Amino acid sequence: MSEMNADQKIEHIRGLIALAKRWDLLFTILGILSLMVGLLTFVVLFVDMAIQGVPRLSYEFFTSFPSRRAENAGILSAWVGTVLVMLLTALAAVPLGVAAGVYLEEYAPKNWITDIIEINISNLAGIPSIVYGLLALGLFVYYFGFGQSILSAGLTLALLILPVIIVATREAIRSIPQMIREGSYACGATNWQTVKDHILPYSSAGILTGVIIGMARAIGETAPIITIGALTFIAFLPTAPYTGDPPAGLFDWIFAPFTVMPIQMFNWTSRPEAAFTENAAAAGFVLVFMTLAMNGLAIYLRYRLRKNIKW
Repeated sequence: MSEMNADQKIEHIRGLIALAKRWDLLFTILGILSLMVGLLTFVVLFVDMAIQGVPRLSYEFFTSFPSRRAENAGILSAWVGTVLVMLLTALAAVPLGVAAGVYLEEYAPKNWITDIIEINISNLAGIPSIVYGLLALGLFVYYFGFGQSILSAGLTLALLILPVIIVATREAIRSIPQMIREGSYACGATNWQTVKDHILPYSSAGILTGVIIGMARAIGETAPIITIGALTFIAFLPTAPYTGDPPAGLFDWIFAPFTVMPIQMFNWTSRPEAAFTENAAAAGFVLVFMTLAMNGLAIYLRYRLRKNIKW
């Protein structure tokens, strides 16, 4: 009787294992299907955009200003504005976000104040972008007097992606084994030396992942940029430093009016002519390429950092 009970238990365990394997297979299939739906949707949209837009790409398209005639219109002011705005966004958001993440994880005392700060940072990551635009309109455009400029746009998008970078920085730091800190302290290193020589280098790959996600979100945002007053039609570039009469200052360009690629695309898609739709598709193709290039550079830097780290 005891042998039969043992056999029954073995069969029961085998049945549970087989059932678990079937559930694992089911969830694997569902996961692959979900991935394929998202991937195929992107591929179909991207291919359709490429079919419409690639024939429109030319040297003149990149070096011409917008025009009311579709065949003469270009994206010079839009892609230059996008590059400048992203440059200011990165310069403002990355150092501030990384520093805030390091402080909250390594220096801030664990009390109710830091708990409130952490909750608010997590909530800020999910706030609609139009809210940041309204905040920037009142703060940067009117209160600080930056106007409808590249500086206002860069700071607005920096606020938008700041919570993402802070959260990613904290998660990257938390993934570092505690023995790294203990070994550093055992050798007589201070808290700052531990952060500078161990915590930041080892967590740099994860931090760059957060920067990639944040910048990819910022480059495609339209609502906050429109809210602060970006132009939909602009036929000039910001004045380069030390050019013009009288010569422009080194940072005068940050106060210049601007437009960006998403707004230029919106302007063209709102027009009834089919030729402007082709221009919008070409601009969208360029915007996707710029995003992929930016992400590719960040991924390359992350790979190099991981390769140089010695555990």
